[in-house]
Parts: sequence; structure tokens; C-alpha cells
Amino acid sequence: MRYWLEALGWAGSALLVWSLLQTRQLRLRRLNLAGSVVLIVYNSLVHVWPMVGLNAVLTVINAWHLYRMLRTRHDENTYAVVEVAPDDAFLAHVLRVHWADIARFNPSFEYSPDSQAFVTLYGDEVVGVLLLRPLPGGVAQVDLDYVTPRYRDLSPGEFVFRRSGQLTARGYSQVLTPPGMVAPYYGRLGFERDGDRYRLDLPTPD
Repeated sequence: MRYWLEALGWAGSALLVWSLLQTRQLRLRRLNLAGSVVLIVYNSLVHVWPMVGLNAVLTVINAWHLYRMLRTRHDENTYAVVEVAPDDAFLAHVLRVHWADIARFNPSFEYSPDSQAFVTLYGDEVVGVLLLRPLPGGVAQVDLDYVTPRYRDLSPGEFVFRRSGQLTARGYSQVLTPPGMVAPYYGRLGFERDGDRYRLDLPTPD
């Protein structure tokens, strides 16, 4: 029994430490919550009540943050989409700061000054960048669809493609993603696979 208790305690501690190494907010909170729950059980069994109290507080804090994240992840009032000039100095700075991560998920991406550029904001924080090229027939070719690591689990890209109205207002009726993206998330947004890329037919504006 003693060895099982020690293993449980170490497992809970490992989960807490691992959670602090995460860059994605949602994953961090989930792992931290799991570690806190495990340590509540462990410290209850060994009667270390101050640690039970501490981890109970951490459990409540993590549960509250998870509730807020999951409740607002599809809320139109949570994110804003703003169009910027493709040669905007701030956009260039964002791309430069995140270039290594961009190349990891978009290995074929090459910046074009002819693209239409949109940034997704959470408050005043940039959480995503979308670069498009217009093709004939109202098709928007995605050159870059990037979300920063902190918000990647929350899929803020849906606010560009479905809810912002930015694309349909510019006459686009369809979106095509670039081929060969690593770990694409488009299936969750209603895109359909089209060969080695994804396609989204945009709703007709009222």
C-alpha cells in the first residue's frame, strides 16, 4: 500500500510540473487540474491536510479558468478580426517573432506582399494571422493560417472563416487551404478534405 501511495504522490507532482511546461493555455489548465485532483486524493490518504487545502484551491482555480475558456471559445464577442496592410510593420514583426513556429506547421509558406492580411485579436493580444490570395471565381487561397501556441487549442480561426464576415464581405464564396499543412484543424471548422488540402464553402451573405 505504501508504494502505491508514493507512486500516486509522485504522479500528481509530475502532472503539476508537466503542466507548467505547456505553452497552450487549455492543455496547461487541464493537466494542472488533473495533478491537483490526484494530490488531493494522495494527501487525504496520508492525512496532510494543508496540502489537501492547497490543492483544493488549485482545483477550483483551474476549473474556473477551464470553464471560462470553454464557454468563450465560440463566443463572437471574445475575439476580433482586423484587416491590416500586407506590408504593415507590426504584421512583419509578428511574423518575424513567430517565424520558427510558422515554418514548423506551414513548411511551404512564403510571404507575399500581395496577400490580404487579417489578424485575430483577444483583447489587444494578437492570437492569429491569416494571409489570403484571391483566385478567380471568388476563391480565397490561404497562404498562411497561424495561431499562437497559447491559443492553438481554442481554434480562434473559426472567427475568420465563419463568424467575422470579413471574407464574404469581400466577395469570397470559397476558401482553399495550402497543401501539406502539418496537423491541420480544419475538419473541426466544417472544411471538407479536397485532395491534399481542405475546402470551405462560405455561407451566402443575407
